[in-house]
Amino acid sequence: MHKPPTGSSLPYPHSFHVPVRIAALDKAVSNREISSPPFSSLLIIVTGGSGTMEWDGALTRVSSGSTLCCDSSAHLTLQHSHNLQGVWIEYITLSGTSNPSSPLNNGVPLRSCAPRVCAMASRLLGSWSQPEEHQPFAVQQLFTELLTELYHSAAENTEPLLHWLDRVLQYIESHYNEDLTRGQAAELAGVTPEHFSRAFRKSTGQTFNEYVTLLRIRKAQKRILTGAPNLSTLALEVGYGEGTYLSRKFKQVVGLSPAAYHRKNKSVVSLNFNHTASLQALEVVPRLGVYSAWMERLQPIPSKHKLLNEGSSSTGLYERLSSARPDVIISYSLPDKNKQLMSLAPVIEIPFMQMDWREQFRLIAEVTGRRPQADAWLNVYDEQCNAANQQLDRRIGPRGTAVVWEIGRDAAYCFSSSYGHGSQILYNDLGFRPPSSLVSEGLLRQGYLEVAFSDVARYPADHIFITCSAGTAEMREPLRSFLHRAVQQNQASASGSRIYFLNQPAMFYGFDPLSSEAQLRVLLQALTS
Repeated sequence: MHKPPTGSSLPYPHSFHVPVRIAALDKAVSNREISSPPFSSLLIIVTGGSGTMEWDGALTRVSSGSTLCCDSSAHLTLQHSHNLQGVWIEYITLSGTSNPSSPLNNGVPLRSCAPRVCAMASRLLGSWSQPEEHQPFAVQQLFTELLTELYHSAAENTEPLLHWLDRVLQYIESHYNEDLTRGQAAELAGVTPEHFSRAFRKSTGQTFNEYVTLLRIRKAQKRILTGAPNLSTLALEVGYGEGTYLSRKFKQVVGLSPAAYHRKNKSVVSLNFNHTASLQALEVVPRLGVYSAWMERLQPIPSKHKLLNEGSSSTGLYERLSSARPDVIISYSLPDKNKQLMSLAPVIEIPFMQMDWREQFRLIAEVTGRRPQADAWLNVYDEQCNAANQQLDRRIGPRGTAVVWEIGRDAAYCFSSSYGHGSQILYNDLGFRPPSSLVSEGLLRQGYLEVAFSDVARYPADHIFITCSAGTAEMREPLRSFLHRAVQQNQASASGSRIYFLNQPAMFYGFDPLSSEAQLRVLLQALTS
């Protein structure tokens, strides 16, 4: 027998981990009182279902992907389960130390593992339960591979992964059209190339090269949708040396050549009701879209075309979008969510507050190949604005100041033209001005202001519009009396202020062609009634 070197205090310099019992989770929990070989560590990997476990007196919710590691003294019972499936592994650690422990048991008993870990655990259970004569070392090999995978996953989860990964993704976003290598990215992250590859793929679901290629093609698609240059110039813009190479990569990712994609009648998904309304004004029916309650009152929408969770990034939404197979996704600029959707289609990001609704409308028309229709629609709208201004010139003369308030029970909100809520009509189309008291407090810079309900009257205006009176009609008269009295106290010259209770919040939420047209009609009717 091999003996340790003279002077060594350890019988052997390494630790070895040997499974002594592997069983299906549900059977192992129910039969735990049955005598089993002594073990030092317990590893549980949940491969399906969900349930609640009591771990040393604390209830722990587990589901597919949950991994628990603890020593043999831990008290563990299953409280509730719903089709809970998994693998129960008891093992011993052979070590020269007096207190052997698992490399996974570092004080964090519960983790989440990748699907491949669940698959490895299931294969290990199968080899344990039904050993094959011609593969005598299969259990040892599979168990070692499982521990190795869990160990690397645990190491990745305990370091600031998102910190360096976010830095790398931001760098790729800024330099995607340059020569990028995995080695450069790993050096930027400060980790080894091998560790970088594991962590990058775990987080993005793609290899580094796959991610860069997809990003470049999505950028090319967006340029094609919004008026791209010739193929050779486009190739240089997105990081390829020549148009033929871009065309080949484009077809691998999209399934069409750049020219065929440009000609195709695009399938569109809209993740915001303002953008869905723009599509409706262009007579484009999105494959999937978010609709406001006001839009649905105008026209019932079949459920197959509706998305219910605006701005959601849940797995259910992703699967719904994936099944729709869109050619383009239209969304506000939400970097984290839009990165997740990049694998499905190019995401046209529309910056909120930096583009008014007309600019957003024109961009969506460009993407869908409907720019002439958008120009015609806006010409008609401008004619309506001209007619409205002529009517106001006759009825009220110089415009003066105006403010739109949305009043809740505890706070009130007013908005600039970049936030909509009817202000884009008053300030941009009808010639009113916001009160100087609101401008001085940053309304134009911030886009909106929130003030206490009792402070509303500190901001007098010639015309005060209430789009929501705390949701109750009975508050209208007390609110009217309060505003008139307080406005007169704060500014004697404002005794002629007019207050309009519109109480149509669903309509005034919109910042798009359809709701702007409707808001123009309502505001004009109020001002001239």
